[in-house]
Amino acid sequence: MGLITKITESGSNRTFFIESTLANQLKIDQSIAHNGVCLTVESTDKETYKVTAIRETLAKTTLGSWKTGQFINLEQCLQWNGRLDGHIVQGHVDTTAKCIAKKELKGSWEFRFQFPESFAPLIIEKGSISIDGISLTIFDVTKTEFSVAIIPYTFSHTNIKDLEAGALVNLEFDMLGKYVHRHLELTTH
Repeated sequence: MGLITKITESGSNRTFFIESTLANQLKIDQSIAHNGVCLTVESTDKETYKVTAIRETLAKTTLGSWKTGQFINLEQCLQWNGRLDGHIVQGHVDTTAKCIAKKELKGSWEFRFQFPESFAPLIIEKGSISIDGISLTIFDVTKTEFSVAIIPYTFSHTNIKDLEAGALVNLEFDMLGKYVHRHLELTTH
């Protein structure tokens, strides 16, 4: 996780200064996922680094509402010579969703989300989704809602513990599902 220590604006861009133990491992021009949004490292030192979001990113994600003092999920890029855990996530957010329920279940948590119906073809029961960069399995899927169950490790090591009903999150749907959907759109119309 990282802590937003400063935010500046220039034109339609927002620049974020992030404090993280990852900062000393980062290089300029490296891509890092921030709550699931891929951003490029512009500068770095031992404790902080800087990234900028442009208008397109701000319009399609939750980055426009980020505040100084907020904790965000961070994930470095996959190295192709290692294991692949979870599902393939690019850091290319598709839309946002609203958390409509949070339930504590004696050792685990269940969250329910509402998303735009236009994305319904990309979501399936027991499929994968990325919520603020966290790779999760979905269930109880309808045309506009789904649920996820959170284990204690994920709850304590991500910012999902701070999420409450009414909050917006970034969603990235399964990449393979998006390709299949696009192919079907092009070949059946």
